[in-house]
Amino acid sequence: MNDFIYEQTKAAISELCETARLKEGNIVVVGCSTSEVVGSKIGTNSNVEVAKEIFRALHDVTESRGLFLAIQCCEHLNRAIIIERKAAPFAEYVNVVPQPKAGGSLATEAYAILKEPVAVEEIKADAGLDIGFTLIGMHLKKVAVPLRLTNNRIGEAMVLAARTRSKFIGGSRACYDETML
Repeated sequence: MNDFIYEQTKAAISELCETARLKEGNIVVVGCSTSEVVGSKIGTNSNVEVAKEIFRALHDVTESRGLFLAIQCCEHLNRAIIIERKAAPFAEYVNVVPQPKAGGSLATEAYAILKEPVAVEEIKADAGLDIGFTLIGMHLKKVAVPLRLTNNRIGEAMVLAARTRSKFIGGSRACYDETML
């Protein structure tokens, strides 16, 4: 099953990166309920082994593309973010170390594996994956655009995705730069 979870996650994050046209240095936020992945209700069956495979796939893809990976903790830690220090050098850090039942299994794995992990209260990510209805919207830039992925399941969990774009200013007659979309 773990190989299957890895492959499903790799397919979903790869599709997000392509569809959202992410560029080196962009931030991707991921929220994940490993409980939902294994077919349980969110917050009831945290699974460290599943988290390891999901994180490995996310990290493999984002690192190979020069992207920063931001992992959202669960509501017990107010949905704080675990991220590499160099991705958020001027952020105000919070003093917390996630655990499987307080922060979530994926955030715990991220904290263990990232080179220099820090926890921050918020981030403004360029795109995101929501695995199991974890509500990542608060960590996306202002104008989020939903993406319909063909790879929309990891285990039993539904996967939702979004990219962001710059705000349009000036009304319907204004010109805009398509590279900013």
